[in-house]
Amino acid sequence: MTAAPAPWSATVLLCDADGTLFPSEEPAYAASADVTNRFLAHLGARRPYTPLELQRMTNGKNFRGAAHELAAGYGRELAREDLEHWVAEEKEVVTAHLRTALRPDPDVHECLTRLAGRFALAAVTSSACSRLDACLEVTGLAPLFPPDRRFSAEDSLPEPTSKPDPAVYAHAGRQLGITPDDAIAVEDSVNGALSAVAAGYRTIGMLAFVPPEDRRVRTDALRQAGTATVVPSWAELVDLLV
Repeated sequence: MTAAPAPWSATVLLCDADGTLFPSEEPAYAASADVTNRFLAHLGARRPYTPLELQRMTNGKNFRGAAHELAAGYGRELAREDLEHWVAEEKEVVTAHLRTALRPDPDVHECLTRLAGRFALAAVTSSACSRLDACLEVTGLAPLFPPDRRFSAEDSLPEPTSKPDPAVYAHAGRQLGITPDDAIAVEDSVNGALSAVAAGYRTIGMLAFVPPEDRRVRTDALRQAGTATVVPSWAELVDLLV
């Protein structure tokens, strides 16, 4: 019988991007709000929603996944051409805004550089590749995540999807030639954690960019989603793994 792996023995670290590698969720929802509210009005919404309301409604999902969920809530089925129009518009607006809103974080860069001394780092996101590439570039993290270790539920799969669907994690594993025993996932959102756990990966919850007032509730939710542990910062993750 093969022995089970030690709790943190692995060769690959699979990192969610938005809200995990960089604080992109708040500016992304701020930029997306106009597009999303026009989409909701198209569905029949009676009022616009604030960026914070939209984040709480759809956190951890890309716009495609959120659009399907929101449309279902209004009893609507989206035509493919209609959906692709909204997805393309939201992607363009948000990516352009994130290029100007994000900045390098020396502490995160230092921690990830230390982790890269032990693990191969890969990014596994629900967001589009163009958005991921832009965020990695402006935060200075691009050299730590080579293009062949970037995986998008929007663009890397034969059929686009979104977390909590585990498809993007399963795809990343196949492309990297690893099994769940070879890797650890790092996720900040419940939908992201559900995706990684369903794909079989030991998963660590990351609170680095979660507002302090939300951390207790998020910690409980991440544990319920199946994370093995939750850490408050990248420095704490380095202490745990290196």
